[in-house]
Amino acid sequence: MIKIATAECFTHGKIGRELHALAQNYDGNFGCEYIENIQEYGEFDYNQLSVTCSLFIPTIEAVKKILKVENPPEPNTLIKGIKVYDEEGDKAVSKIMAQAVKDLSDCDISIGTTAGVGRGGISIITDKYEITTITDTYADLNDNNSEDLFERSQSGIKKTLEIVLLLLNNDFDKIESLENVEIIKK
Repeated sequence: MIKIATAECFTHGKIGRELHALAQNYDGNFGCEYIENIQEYGEFDYNQLSVTCSLFIPTIEAVKKILKVENPPEPNTLIKGIKVYDEEGDKAVSKIMAQAVKDLSDCDISIGTTAGVGRGGISIITDKYEITTITDTYADLNDNNSEDLFERSQSGIKKTLEIVLLLLNNDFDKIESLENVEIIKK
């Protein structure tokens, strides 16, 4: 069994929900909303997945108290406690969030997402790899433009799910072919 845990901000826990629906083989209204044509990713048996937890972590307080991160980087600004970083800060904090939820849950694959100003940060961590990327959509949380924020969220959900499915199928060539993806082998 491969256990997955997420600590999500701008993706609102939808990555964890989608992976849970896939792992449980749900269909219809409770089924996968974002994953289509699962067979094009490979032969992995998704019945071997289990989502340990999927956390919505938008605030710096939640990073500290729930994820137990003692000294996270100081956000550029706060909006009602919501952490707002620039794109490089988002990438760094997404990695911190992914590692924290991995440590807390003892899962095999962890995912962290956060986005303030820019294209956001997405990190996927296993015992062997750290994969960090950004979405394809720019948005600024300070502008409160819900259409831009929604588009960035959708892009983040889809790209993360694609990377996770490729990772489960050991297709690193396809992961490397995606834009703005950094893979670090531990």
